[in-house]
Amino acid sequence: MIIINPEEFVKKVEGWIEDKSGIDIQSINITELSSIANYFVIASGSSDRQVKAIADNIEHEAKLLEIFPKGIEGQREGRWILLDFYDVIIHIFHEEERGLYNLEELWKDGIVSR
Repeated sequence: MIIINPEEFVKKVEGWIEDKSGIDIQSINITELSSIANYFVIASGSSDRQVKAIADNIEHEAKLLEIFPKGIEGQREGRWILLDFYDVIIHIFHEEERGLYNLEELWKDGIVSR
């Protein structure tokens, strides 16, 4: 098993999102705000298919590092997929849905690293 700290994992996730042409990537450090995770990574895709492809790529690449999610939600619909990697929670939105939930505003007191 490969040991990786949350900051390094976030950087890898950002790259994996870019590999599938994800847009508007934001990484927010919420360590001081919540006990649920250290980071949220939020990104968008322009179609259900792209949202699913981004999430699938993250899951695949993480498995290669022997990092497995605690849970995955929303894969069937492809409008908002959440991948929970314990310290890092990843939200991949269809760009039409992202504004409705506005997670960036909800966690605006976090430290945005990207």
